[in-house]
Amino acid sequence: MKNKKGIIYALLIFFCAAANLPVLSMIGTALKPRSETLSTVSLFTLHPTLDNFIHVLTRTSFAQSLVNTIFVALIVTALCVAFSTMAGFGLSRCRGVLFDGYTMFLIILQMLPAMLIMIPLYVTLSRFHLVDTHFSLILIYTAINLPFGIWTLKGFFDDIPTELDEAAMIDGCSRFQAYWRIILPFSLPGVASVGVFTLMNVWNEYTIASIFIQDKNLRTLSVGIRQFMMQNTTDWASMSAAATIAVLPAFVMIIFAQKYLVGGLTSGSVKG
Repeated sequence: MKNKKGIIYALLIFFCAAANLPVLSMIGTALKPRSETLSTVSLFTLHPTLDNFIHVLTRTSFAQSLVNTIFVALIVTALCVAFSTMAGFGLSRCRGVLFDGYTMFLIILQMLPAMLIMIPLYVTLSRFHLVDTHFSLILIYTAINLPFGIWTLKGFFDDIPTELDEAAMIDGCSRFQAYWRIILPFSLPGVASVGVFTLMNVWNEYTIASIFIQDKNLRTLSVGIRQFMMQNTTDWASMSAAATIAVLPAFVMIIFAQKYLVGGLTSGSVKG
């Protein structure tokens, strides 16, 4: 039995390593001295160094891109979570043609490719002098991610018994107090899901950031990594180091939030 489990674990480790080979190659290249970046074919070097990371963070504008991305991502995530929880709760508890129609409208918005509105959106924002500002990214990212957040949290609120609302209101809570003190804590898995989804979307987005941001001091991570691609060559050492730095915060955040990504917190909350 132990040998069987050992074989299974060995196979799992092998397949996980094979699936993450590009990531391992990126990390290995980032740790290589510049003289070995293109001269060796080994995955990892025998002489690892942090010089590439120091170069990227101190001698390029990538550090500013990292700060810009954190700023934009946190604001967009906070806005999407706040609006999605309130709108999702309202759509879940209210009934009627208007609310049902709005729910269907959210599904239609999900089917609309964002690239279809880039030209009119660029023209509109340029008239308001919002192009090349972080506000334009915050506005666009929030609008793009809100439909998914509202629809997702509506599903979580639908699974929470309305008896909880009624019990809280009988005890003297208003509708908002029942939502804030009783219902919202039970929906933490949904809130975490929406937050992680939104943060990852903003963190990895490239097309919109490259269209609406041209100032190198305002660039986000995905656009900032492009600076290591020259006209005739690519600085693979710096690009690998920058990509590794970009991946680490998202990886740590997912590990921290995964304990909330579990459903069933309402199990047993209502007797009978």
